[in-house]
Amino acid sequence: MQEINKIKQSIIDLCAIESVQQPPLEGMPFGKGVNDALIFTLNLANSMGFETVNYDGYAGEIIWHGEDENEQTMGILCHLDVVKAGRLGDWKYPPFTPTEEDGKIYARGTLDDKGPTICVLYMLKELKDEGFKPKKTIKFILGCNEESGWECIKHYKKVAKMPDFGFSPDGNFPVLYAEKGIYHARFEFDCSPLIKICKGGEMANMVCDYAYAVAPVNEEAAIKYGLTVNGEKVESFGVSAHGSTPDKGKNAIAPLLLYLAECGLIDKYVYDSLFGDCYGLKKLNDETGYLTMSPDIIEAQDGKMYITVDFRYPATFDGQVMIDAVKKIAPSTLIGNHQLPLFNSKDSFLIKTLLNIYNEETNSDLKPMAIGGGTYARALPIGVAFGPEFPGEDAPVHEPNEYITVKNIEKMCAIYKRAIKELTK
Repeated sequence: MQEINKIKQSIIDLCAIESVQQPPLEGMPFGKGVNDALIFTLNLANSMGFETVNYDGYAGEIIWHGEDENEQTMGILCHLDVVKAGRLGDWKYPPFTPTEEDGKIYARGTLDDKGPTICVLYMLKELKDEGFKPKKTIKFILGCNEESGWECIKHYKKVAKMPDFGFSPDGNFPVLYAEKGIYHARFEFDCSPLIKICKGGEMANMVCDYAYAVAPVNEEAAIKYGLTVNGEKVESFGVSAHGSTPDKGKNAIAPLLLYLAECGLIDKYVYDSLFGDCYGLKKLNDETGYLTMSPDIIEAQDGKMYITVDFRYPATFDGQVMIDAVKKIAPSTLIGNHQLPLFNSKDSFLIKTLLNIYNEETNSDLKPMAIGGGTYARALPIGVAFGPEFPGEDAPVHEPNEYITVKNIEKMCAIYKRAIKELTK
């Protein structure tokens, strides 16, 4: 691939921008970092000769007009915001100083979702340079708030028309026919006022890697649950992971709750309901997998404890099932949007086309998959997630040392190039 070095450099340049959501500024609804990433990508597309639109800093769009205005429009939806880096000490290299080593580029966002974004853009350019003329208009949408709210998509739908069908390169290969429902609940529990403060977790969709409490210290209980005593502060250290795959991480909140319960500062029910699964919620399952629950943020003071839990429930289940289950645990507030499940027929045109492309390009014979993660595919009338994570490979999304391999950049470019061509010819 002639442009692999340019692709690599653009990924490095984009990942060097710390596009974590921050308080809004004028014309920058998600802060300067996210806006910088949006401007960078739109400018890159402009330099390639594409028409671009900036929708008030909420989202961007790269447009390639098709030859037939009566044809459906095909969308590709990526996001430029990233989750926080977590504990910097867990990274081999600074998370926003992209570093290439042994065929891997390490940085936050390399895989989720800046690497795939750049690959798609360069494949659009390559097709254009080769003289390909799509019959269907291509709308390459760049979201800026995927990780924490989807306000970008809400705004886009107000000011523009969502494409008729398409894919989001923000999931797994070979292709995803289903995504679980997503429900973020912030529960309220009583706790002892002797807990002066308790904090942990940064985002509702990241397994908490650090939590602490300032409260009466019980050295024996701290040792029992593997906690660190630092003066009045009792600290719990874990390992971050994506909220949809909590078993890949180590939640720092769990041992802290057990400690506080043993000290008589909270009712053990808090732990039993959220980690002990006393209601058997994790037994709910269908062909798309089991329900998962990941308590990812904890806050406590003045006799109240608040814990935000990331629920992912089976894709064939009605959303009311999740609402009823949450009500059993404790009073709660919905955080963000209740994202209903996505479910496509495995025999649909979109699934069969993309699956065939993947299998032929990789000499595989795989079947469509379902995941617990949520992608922009849900925003489309007909949409699926398609890559970038390859089967059987480590994909440290939302984890320390996120990376993308140069080998996989080349593979996904070939796959996405063919997919764009097949879906719009």
